[in-house]
Amino acid sequence: MSESTSPYKRILLKLSGEALMGEGKYGIHPPTLTRIAEEIAELSQAGIELAVVIGGGNIFRGVAGATEGMDRASADYMGMLATCINSMAMQDALEKQGLKTRVQSAIKMEQIAEPYIRRRAVRHLEKGRVVIFAAGTGNPYFTTDTAASLRAMEINAQVILKATKVDGVYNADPKKDPTARRYRTLTYMDVLKQNLNVMDSTAISLCMDNKLPIIVFDLGTRGNIHRAVMGQQGEFGTVVGATETVWA
Repeated sequence: MSESTSPYKRILLKLSGEALMGEGKYGIHPPTLTRIAEEIAELSQAGIELAVVIGGGNIFRGVAGATEGMDRASADYMGMLATCINSMAMQDALEKQGLKTRVQSAIKMEQIAEPYIRRRAVRHLEKGRVVIFAAGTGNPYFTTDTAASLRAMEINAQVILKATKVDGVYNADPKKDPTARRYRTLTYMDVLKQNLNVMDSTAISLCMDNKLPIIVFDLGTRGNIHRAVMGQQGEFGTVVGATETVWA
């Protein structure tokens, strides 16, 4: 893929921690991690500037811990540390593909990651390095979806690619409801009004205020990251941030 064929120069890829599990129930599945790294490498080598935010749900989820009686702030900080583990794993996988990378953490841990500094992150991207943002926003009560939206705007990304286990946004759970329909495009307001499971409301509101589009697609199909970057996402995913809501 040549640089001129993509409508995007700089993107932020949001991965859930569960995306790294493969078919497992927890942890990191090395073949899945390698496949994702290979797809990211193809884009980076084509001149696309890439930043990545990874959740921590495959290791620990703060909200789940809080529902079991843990202090919410403590549980959220544990979740942030889980994202750091995933970020280091992704860094290792990307560097095995020959890429230059940097992990920037919102929580200081100098031995394994740089502190998050916006100007430094932008400079890394300009030099062709893949930047992985770890530890969310560094604050409890905020999700990694919100962190992805915030970082995307700070680095002036043109789009957020939200990789999931479903091929877009549906009006119902397609695994439970055979009549569920996929949206081809969605407005921000329809996502909020219908409480659709795209990102949390804080993340959607941030994107709406700054007119930052979100492309939701299935990470399980190899090549979908490439297709989304090429502008083909309407064929298999959902674009949030359109001027009107359209069914697929």
